[in-house]
Amino acid sequence: MDAKAFRELGTVEVEQKLHDMRDELFKLRLRASVAQLENPARIRQLRRQIAVGETVRRESLRTQTSSKVESAP
Repeated sequence: MDAKAFRELGTVEVEQKLHDMRDELFKLRLRASVAQLENPARIRQLRRQIAVGETVRRESLRTQTSSKVESAP
């Protein structure tokens, strides 16, 4: 999932998607410690997707906060 796809989602959807990806990452790391993974590159992909999602989430929070500050008298 790229930044464009994250930006199209709502705040709650982004939070849910990040939660799901973190959960999947946790499960992959657990499996990696016990046995060999079928696709070990998936861990790296998930970490990067989580970082992109967090960046987009933070951007949206900043724009919401700055618009509230600007609209205040």
